[in-house]
Amino acid sequence: MYKIFLFYLLTLPIYSLFAQELKFTKQDSLRGSITPEREWWDLTYYHLDITVDPDHKTISGKNTIHYKVIEEHDVMQIDLQPPLKIEKALQNNKKLKITSVGNAHFIKLIASQKKDTINTVDVYYSGKPREAVNAPWDGGISWKKDINGKPFIASSCQGLGASVWWPNKDHMYDEVDSLLISVTVPKDLMNISNGRLRKIEEHNNTKTFHWFVSNPINNYGVNINIGDYVHFGEKYEGEKDILDMDYYVLKDNLEKAKKQFKDAPKMMKAFEHWFGPYPFYEDSFKLVEVPYLGMEHQSSVTYGNKYINGYLGNDLSGSGWGMKFDFIIIHESGHEWFANNITNKDIADMWIHESFTAYSENIFLDYHYGKKAASEYVIGTRRNIQNDKPIIGTYNVNKEGSSDMYYKGANMLHTLRQLIEDDEKWRSILRGLNTDFYHQTVTTQQIEKYLSNKTKIDLTQFFDQYLRDTRIPTLEYIVAKGKLKYRYTNIVTKFDMPIRIFIDEIPQWIQPNAEWQTKEFKGNKIMIDPNFYINSKKI
Repeated sequence: MYKIFLFYLLTLPIYSLFAQELKFTKQDSLRGSITPEREWWDLTYYHLDITVDPDHKTISGKNTIHYKVIEEHDVMQIDLQPPLKIEKALQNNKKLKITSVGNAHFIKLIASQKKDTINTVDVYYSGKPREAVNAPWDGGISWKKDINGKPFIASSCQGLGASVWWPNKDHMYDEVDSLLISVTVPKDLMNISNGRLRKIEEHNNTKTFHWFVSNPINNYGVNINIGDYVHFGEKYEGEKDILDMDYYVLKDNLEKAKKQFKDAPKMMKAFEHWFGPYPFYEDSFKLVEVPYLGMEHQSSVTYGNKYINGYLGNDLSGSGWGMKFDFIIIHESGHEWFANNITNKDIADMWIHESFTAYSENIFLDYHYGKKAASEYVIGTRRNIQNDKPIIGTYNVNKEGSSDMYYKGANMLHTLRQLIEDDEKWRSILRGLNTDFYHQTVTTQQIEKYLSNKTKIDLTQFFDQYLRDTRIPTLEYIVAKGKLKYRYTNIVTKFDMPIRIFIDEIPQWIQPNAEWQTKEFKGNKIMIDPNFYINSKKI
């Protein structure tokens, strides 16, 4: 998900290294940690079967939860946020006792939970879910109308949690292996969800759309999109197979969509080259129009960028290159690789989603417009960086880090590409991430270790500097009497990242650290390579 920086600046407090200590509640811990009532069972399958009533803004139905017993236990935590209410929970047709603590609901199981068995629980619920006021940032259900007055409804819930609109095990560490989502809507509307459409059941005044997801999926990636849609699509000859690319838009926007969505196969071409095969061929790829900006829902990417290039018609880099593509199509689709294929276990590590996906924007430009265009774009995005607080958030309380995870993170990765100094090796590392962590939930430590191993560079201080510190390294240098003196300031202990400089346009490498170093200097002009995310200061 992309958070517009003007919105952020207007709504978030400014932090520094010495910012006030954040305070967390028991609800934060129940939401953000792997509680004893979560860790003993492994999700295997959901069947979410619901009815959406646009007139009354309600959802009702049930979620049938299939799970494997890892360790014997008799209390299960299921999450659902008010004002929605769990009506009852059944196992083997027997009603179970539920104890609720805010958003967390503890279900006391009666049947024996033997290790390695597969069991099910039916959770029935209903009510008016939280309405999103400014989706996708605040989360919930958007209850809108299209230009013809017909209902136009969509879910968005990253960070807040999928439990804002349906009951589930609402933690990122455990993805369900597969999912059937059945949504009943008024007969003149369609529901578009993740995966492939299995069938449509027609009733007197309603229709039920059954969508099946055959790959693991994170909870916030599950979505409903309800509207007066029309469909068009294409077959894409991808690396792995023929990929179905389907597009669902409001009927009045069909012609605009046919033109604008030409960026979708261009995106697929670039990302399969750099990141590897699209991770969900079995479930197809979809772009679905929604009444908000957009989100990375797996195999059901949502779109609301008004059929114009840039970010709502703006170039966030100021370089001009941001107007060469539709920001939402490129950015949100990039999440299919980083967020949906490779998923953070804890939202504190959300940089794994957003840094790589923000970086995907200039990878798209690199593929279609060249390396210079890509560099100018990512360097241009530095103007959005605030350096307000660390990129990594607080663990076990559902707390993400700074919004700098987007473009500070992208510039960190762009800097790493320079250190490798081998684009084919860099490409093999990006593809390798999506192969070696295919359909997995991961931690920062796993990604850091992987990148250090594959680059054969000890990146410990590199990541400490850019992920865990707010300071940007400053290269101070003095040119005098045929000598170049240089050092780093504003750095973590032992930071000594090499950097490329140009002396009379001839590239040379130096490896500054906290101490002054001296290099013989022959030439008239020194330039610090701008592709490295540092500051420089001539003394």
